[in-house]
Amino acid sequence: MTRREIVRRAVESQGPARLPIHYCNRDFEHSDTAGTGWAPAAGWSPSQPGMTEWGYVWHSLDRTMGQPHIRPLADLSLLDSYEPPDPFAPGRLDHVPAFCEQNPDRYRVLGIGISGFNCATFLRGFQAFLEDLYLDRPAAERVLDLVFAVENGILDQLGAFDLDCAKFGDDWGTQDGLIIHPDLWREVFKPRYADQFARVHAAGMHVWFHTCGDVWDIIPDLIEVGVDILELLQPDVFGVERLATHFAGRVCFCCSVDHQRLACHGGREAIRSYARRLCASLGGPAGGFIAYIEDYASLGMTEQNYQWIREAFHDLAEG
Repeated sequence: MTRREIVRRAVESQGPARLPIHYCNRDFEHSDTAGTGWAPAAGWSPSQPGMTEWGYVWHSLDRTMGQPHIRPLADLSLLDSYEPPDPFAPGRLDHVPAFCEQNPDRYRVLGIGISGFNCATFLRGFQAFLEDLYLDRPAAERVLDLVFAVENGILDQLGAFDLDCAKFGDDWGTQDGLIIHPDLWREVFKPRYADQFARVHAAGMHVWFHTCGDVWDIIPDLIEVGVDILELLQPDVFGVERLATHFAGRVCFCCSVDHQRLACHGGREAIRSYARRLCASLGGPAGGFIAYIEDYASLGMTEQNYQWIREAFHDLAEG
Protein backbone atom coordinates (compact mmCIF):
# COMPACT_ATOMS: atom_id res chain seq x y z
CA MET A 1 0.00 0.00 0.00
CA THR A 2 1.53 3.33 -1.05
CA ARG A 3 1.68 6.33 1.25
CA ARG A 4 -0.92 7.96 -0.96
CA GLU A 5 -3.32 5.08 -0.49
CA ILE A 6 -2.68 4.96 3.26
CA VAL A 7 -3.77 8.60 3.63
CA ARG A 8 -6.77 8.22 1.32
CA ARG A 9 -7.95 5.16 3.22
CA ALA A 10 -7.59 7.02 6.52
CA VAL A 11 -9.63 9.95 5.20
CA GLU A 12 -12.35 7.68 3.83
CA SER A 13 -12.35 5.26 6.80
CA GLN A 14 -11.40 2.31 4.62
CA GLY A 15 -8.74 0.73 6.81
CA PRO A 16 -5.25 2.14 6.19
CA ALA A 17 -2.30 -0.21 6.64
CA ARG A 18 -0.94 2.06 9.37
CA LEU A 19 -1.22 5.51 10.90
CA PRO A 20 -0.57 8.20 8.25
CA ILE A 21 1.76 11.06 9.17
CA HIS A 22 1.77 14.63 7.86
CA TYR A 23 4.85 16.85 8.26
CA CYS A 24 4.26 20.59 8.13
CA ASN A 25 7.58 22.40 7.83
CA ARG A 26 10.60 20.05 7.75
CA ASP A 27 11.65 16.41 7.35
CA PHE A 28 9.31 16.07 4.39
CA GLU A 29 10.99 12.86 3.26
CA HIS A 30 9.22 11.15 6.17
CA SER A 31 5.80 12.57 5.33
CA ASP A 32 3.00 10.56 3.75
CA THR A 33 1.72 13.80 2.25
CA ALA A 34 3.28 16.24 -0.20
CA GLY A 35 2.13 19.81 -0.56
CA THR A 36 2.35 22.70 -2.97
CA GLY A 37 0.42 25.92 -3.53
CA TRP A 38 -0.59 28.29 -6.29
CA ALA A 39 2.26 30.36 -7.62
CA PRO A 40 2.64 34.06 -8.38
CA ALA A 41 1.62 35.12 -11.85
CA ALA A 42 4.37 34.84 -14.41
CA GLY A 43 6.45 37.99 -14.34
CA TRP A 44 5.05 39.31 -11.06
CA SER A 45 7.56 40.49 -8.48
CA PRO A 46 6.97 42.20 -5.12
CA SER A 47 7.62 45.91 -4.92
CA GLN A 48 8.98 45.46 -1.38
CA PRO A 49 9.96 42.52 0.86
CA GLY A 50 6.94 40.64 2.14
CA MET A 51 4.56 42.09 -0.46
CA THR A 52 1.87 39.71 -1.72
CA GLU A 53 -0.14 39.85 -4.93
CA TRP A 54 -3.13 40.83 -2.80
CA GLY A 55 -1.32 44.03 -1.84
CA TYR A 56 -0.78 43.43 1.87
CA VAL A 57 2.74 43.00 3.25
CA TRP A 58 4.02 40.49 5.79
CA HIS A 59 6.04 41.95 8.65
CA SER A 60 7.65 39.91 11.42
CA LEU A 61 9.64 40.83 14.52
CA ASP A 62 10.51 37.25 15.44
CA ARG A 63 10.56 33.73 14.00
CA THR A 64 6.80 33.58 13.48
CA MET A 65 5.12 34.33 10.14
CA GLY A 66 4.33 37.78 11.51
CA GLN A 67 1.39 40.04 10.75
CA PRO A 68 0.14 41.62 7.54
CA HIS A 69 0.19 45.39 7.21
CA ILE A 70 -0.39 47.94 4.42
CA ARG A 71 -4.04 46.95 4.09
CA PRO A 72 -5.11 47.73 0.52
CA LEU A 73 -8.81 48.06 1.41
CA ALA A 74 -8.45 49.98 4.66
CA ASP A 75 -10.35 52.71 2.82
CA LEU A 76 -13.53 51.22 1.38
CA SER A 77 -13.64 53.90 -1.30
CA LEU A 78 -10.82 51.93 -2.98
CA LEU A 79 -12.99 48.84 -3.35
CA ASP A 80 -14.26 49.73 -6.82
CA SER A 81 -10.75 50.17 -8.22
CA TYR A 82 -9.08 47.29 -6.35
CA GLU A 83 -7.73 44.50 -8.58
CA PRO A 84 -7.25 41.15 -6.84
CA PRO A 85 -4.90 38.49 -8.20
CA ASP A 86 -6.08 36.87 -11.41
CA PRO A 87 -6.51 33.16 -10.64
CA PHE A 88 -6.16 32.31 -14.33
CA ALA A 89 -2.96 34.28 -14.91
CA PRO A 90 -0.17 32.39 -16.70
CA GLY A 91 2.20 30.73 -14.28
CA ARG A 92 -0.29 30.03 -11.50
CA LEU A 93 -0.31 26.24 -11.77
CA ASP A 94 2.46 25.52 -14.28
CA HIS A 95 4.47 23.69 -11.63
CA VAL A 96 1.72 21.25 -10.61
CA PRO A 97 2.35 18.49 -13.21
CA ALA A 98 6.01 18.29 -12.16
CA PHE A 99 4.97 18.28 -8.49
CA CYS A 100 2.71 15.28 -9.14
CA GLU A 101 5.42 13.44 -11.06
CA GLN A 102 7.94 14.06 -8.27
CA ASN A 103 5.58 12.60 -5.65
CA PRO A 104 4.15 9.47 -7.27
CA ASP A 105 3.44 7.60 -4.04
CA ARG A 106 2.42 10.47 -1.71
CA TYR A 107 -0.96 12.03 -0.98
CA ARG A 108 -0.82 15.26 -3.00
CA VAL A 109 -2.19 18.45 -1.45
CA LEU A 110 -2.72 21.81 -3.19
CA GLY A 111 -2.81 24.51 -0.53
CA ILE A 112 -4.97 27.56 -1.12
CA GLY A 113 -3.05 29.28 1.67
CA ILE A 114 -4.42 31.59 4.33
CA SER A 115 -7.87 31.82 2.91
CA GLY A 116 -11.42 33.13 3.16
CA PHE A 117 -12.16 35.16 6.26
CA ASN A 118 -8.50 35.55 7.24
CA CYS A 119 -7.57 36.90 3.82
CA ALA A 120 -10.49 39.35 3.94
CA THR A 121 -9.23 40.71 7.27
CA PHE A 122 -5.75 41.13 5.79
CA LEU A 123 -7.18 43.26 3.00
CA ARG A 124 -9.52 45.37 5.10
CA GLY A 125 -7.99 45.19 8.58
CA PHE A 126 -9.20 42.86 11.33
CA GLN A 127 -11.23 45.32 13.38
CA ALA A 128 -12.63 47.13 10.35
CA PHE A 129 -13.78 43.90 8.71
CA LEU A 130 -15.51 42.70 11.88
CA GLU A 131 -17.26 46.07 12.16
CA ASP A 132 -18.33 45.78 8.53
CA LEU A 133 -19.92 42.39 9.20
CA TYR A 134 -22.24 44.00 11.74
CA LEU A 135 -22.57 47.57 10.46
CA ASP A 136 -22.11 47.34 6.69
CA ARG A 137 -22.83 43.77 5.63
CA PRO A 138 -22.89 44.53 1.88
CA ALA A 139 -19.37 45.98 2.04
CA ALA A 140 -18.11 43.00 4.02
CA GLU A 141 -19.64 40.59 1.54
CA ARG A 142 -18.10 42.43 -1.41
CA VAL A 143 -14.66 41.99 0.14
CA LEU A 144 -15.39 38.34 0.87
CA ASP A 145 -16.62 37.70 -2.64
CA LEU A 146 -13.40 39.12 -4.05
CA VAL A 147 -11.43 36.63 -1.98
CA PHE A 148 -13.65 33.64 -2.68
CA ALA A 149 -13.72 34.42 -6.42
CA VAL A 150 -9.93 34.18 -6.59
CA GLU A 151 -9.86 30.96 -4.56
CA ASN A 152 -12.67 29.41 -6.57
CA GLY A 153 -10.92 30.31 -9.80
CA ILE A 154 -7.92 28.32 -8.61
CA LEU A 155 -10.10 25.42 -7.47
CA ASP A 156 -11.93 25.21 -10.78
CA GLN A 157 -8.63 24.47 -12.53
CA LEU A 158 -7.53 21.63 -10.25
CA GLY A 159 -9.52 18.88 -11.93
CA ALA A 160 -6.91 18.87 -14.70
CA PHE A 161 -4.27 17.51 -12.31
CA ASP A 162 -3.78 14.25 -10.43
CA LEU A 163 -4.22 15.79 -6.98
CA ASP A 164 -5.83 14.30 -3.89
CA CYS A 165 -6.82 17.29 -1.84
CA ALA A 166 -7.28 21.05 -1.58
CA LYS A 167 -6.26 22.58 1.73
CA PHE A 168 -7.63 25.77 3.32
CA GLY A 169 -6.35 27.73 6.32
CA ASP A 170 -8.96 29.91 8.00
CA ASP A 171 -8.58 30.51 11.75
CA TRP A 172 -11.95 31.04 13.41
CA GLY A 173 -11.46 30.51 17.12
CA THR A 174 -10.41 32.40 20.20
CA GLN A 175 -9.44 30.51 23.35
CA ASP A 176 -13.07 30.21 24.40
CA GLY A 177 -15.29 30.45 21.36
CA LEU A 178 -15.80 31.70 17.84
CA ILE A 179 -14.56 35.14 16.77
CA ILE A 180 -18.07 36.05 15.62
CA HIS A 181 -21.49 34.75 16.65
CA PRO A 182 -22.14 31.29 15.17
CA ASP A 183 -25.42 32.46 13.66
CA LEU A 184 -23.61 35.21 11.76
CA TRP A 185 -21.03 32.67 10.62
CA ARG A 186 -23.80 30.47 9.29
CA GLU A 187 -25.48 33.34 7.46
CA VAL A 188 -22.40 34.77 5.78
CA PHE A 189 -19.68 32.13 5.59
CA LYS A 190 -21.31 28.71 5.59
CA PRO A 191 -22.91 29.09 2.13
CA ARG A 192 -19.63 30.29 0.66
CA TYR A 193 -17.74 27.32 2.09
CA ALA A 194 -20.45 24.95 0.87
CA ASP A 195 -20.04 26.25 -2.68
CA GLN A 196 -16.26 26.17 -2.42
CA PHE A 197 -16.04 22.65 -1.07
CA ALA A 198 -18.53 21.38 -3.67
CA ARG A 199 -16.08 22.56 -6.33
CA VAL A 200 -13.31 20.54 -4.69
CA HIS A 201 -15.45 17.41 -4.50
CA ALA A 202 -16.54 17.86 -8.11
CA ALA A 203 -12.84 17.64 -9.05
CA GLY A 204 -12.61 14.31 -7.20
CA MET A 205 -10.58 15.74 -4.33
CA HIS A 206 -10.84 15.86 -0.55
CA VAL A 207 -11.29 19.08 1.46
CA TRP A 208 -8.67 19.70 4.17
CA PHE A 209 -9.56 22.56 6.52
CA HIS A 210 -7.21 24.04 9.12
CA THR A 211 -8.63 26.25 11.82
CA CYS A 212 -7.19 27.27 15.19
CA GLY A 213 -8.87 28.07 18.49
CA ASP A 214 -12.17 26.96 19.98
CA VAL A 215 -14.36 26.36 16.93
CA TRP A 216 -16.59 23.79 18.63
CA ASP A 217 -19.82 25.53 17.63
CA ILE A 218 -19.16 25.20 13.91
CA ILE A 219 -17.56 21.74 13.69
CA PRO A 220 -20.93 20.16 12.76
CA ASP A 221 -21.41 22.84 10.10
CA LEU A 222 -17.95 22.27 8.63
CA ILE A 223 -18.67 18.54 8.40
CA GLU A 224 -22.06 19.25 6.86
CA VAL A 225 -20.64 21.43 4.08
CA GLY A 226 -18.01 18.91 3.12
CA VAL A 227 -14.83 19.07 5.18
CA ASP A 228 -13.13 15.67 4.90
CA ILE A 229 -10.01 16.41 7.00
CA LEU A 230 -10.27 18.77 9.97
CA GLU A 231 -6.91 20.04 11.19
CA LEU A 232 -7.00 21.07 14.85
CA LEU A 233 -3.65 21.84 16.47
CA GLN A 234 -5.01 22.67 19.94
CA PRO A 235 -6.97 19.53 20.86
CA ASP A 236 -6.95 20.50 24.53
CA VAL A 237 -9.16 23.49 23.76
CA PHE A 238 -11.93 20.97 23.09
CA GLY A 239 -10.83 17.91 25.00
CA VAL A 240 -9.66 14.88 23.02
CA GLU A 241 -12.34 12.55 24.36
CA ARG A 242 -15.06 15.17 23.85
CA LEU A 243 -14.04 15.51 20.21
CA ALA A 244 -14.12 11.74 19.86
CA THR A 245 -17.52 11.35 21.50
CA HIS A 246 -19.20 13.82 19.18
CA PHE A 247 -17.28 13.61 15.92
CA ALA A 248 -15.09 10.51 15.60
CA GLY A 249 -16.11 8.64 12.48
CA ARG A 250 -17.78 11.72 10.97
CA VAL A 251 -14.61 13.46 9.79
CA CYS A 252 -10.93 12.58 9.56
CA PHE A 253 -8.98 14.49 12.20
CA CYS A 254 -5.46 15.77 11.61
CA CYS A 255 -4.13 16.75 15.02
CA SER A 256 -0.84 17.50 16.71
CA VAL A 257 0.27 16.95 20.25
CA ASP A 258 -1.34 20.12 21.63
CA HIS A 259 0.93 22.98 20.58
CA GLN A 260 -0.05 25.39 23.32
CA ARG A 261 0.82 23.01 26.12
CA LEU A 262 2.37 19.60 25.86
CA ALA A 263 4.23 19.82 22.54
CA CYS A 264 6.44 22.66 23.74
CA HIS A 265 6.69 21.94 27.44
CA GLY A 266 5.97 18.25 28.04
CA GLY A 267 8.35 15.40 28.69
CA ARG A 268 8.93 12.32 26.57
CA GLU A 269 6.50 9.98 28.32
CA ALA A 270 3.75 12.59 28.52
CA ILE A 271 4.12 13.25 24.79
CA ARG A 272 4.00 9.53 23.99
CA SER A 273 0.92 9.07 26.13
CA TYR A 274 -0.84 12.01 24.49
CA ALA A 275 -0.05 10.72 21.00
CA ARG A 276 -1.57 7.36 21.93
CA ARG A 277 -4.71 9.12 23.23
CA LEU A 278 -5.12 11.02 19.99
CA CYS A 279 -4.79 7.93 17.83
CA ALA A 280 -6.97 5.71 20.01
CA SER A 281 -9.70 8.29 20.58
CA LEU A 282 -9.99 10.02 17.20
CA GLY A 283 -9.00 7.16 14.92
CA GLY A 284 -8.99 3.38 14.86
CA PRO A 285 -8.48 0.43 12.53
CA ALA A 286 -10.86 1.96 9.97
CA GLY A 287 -8.90 5.22 9.90
CA GLY A 288 -10.13 8.69 10.73
CA PHE A 289 -6.89 10.17 12.04
CA ILE A 290 -3.72 11.69 10.56
CA ALA A 291 -0.78 12.53 12.84
CA TYR A 292 0.50 16.11 12.47
CA ILE A 293 4.15 17.01 13.11
CA GLU A 294 5.53 20.56 13.06
CA ASP A 295 8.72 22.13 14.33
CA TYR A 296 7.33 24.99 16.41
CA ALA A 297 10.56 26.56 17.64
CA SER A 298 8.87 29.96 17.31
CA LEU A 299 6.63 28.97 20.24
CA GLY A 300 9.48 27.59 22.31
CA MET A 301 9.50 23.96 21.16
CA THR A 302 12.96 22.50 21.66
CA GLU A 303 14.63 20.19 19.18
CA GLN A 304 14.35 17.45 21.81
CA ASN A 305 10.58 17.85 22.07
CA TYR A 306 10.23 17.89 18.29
CA GLN A 307 12.13 14.61 18.10
CA TRP A 308 10.03 13.09 20.90
CA ILE A 309 6.86 13.94 18.96
CA ARG A 310 8.31 12.36 15.82
CA GLU A 311 9.31 9.28 17.77
CA ALA A 312 5.88 8.94 19.39
CA PHE A 313 3.89 9.06 16.15
CA HIS A 314 6.31 6.93 14.14
CA ASP A 315 6.32 4.25 16.84
CA LEU A 316 2.52 4.18 16.63
CA ALA A 317 2.69 3.94 12.84
CA GLU A 318 5.04 0.98 13.08
CA GLY A 319 2.69 -0.76 15.51
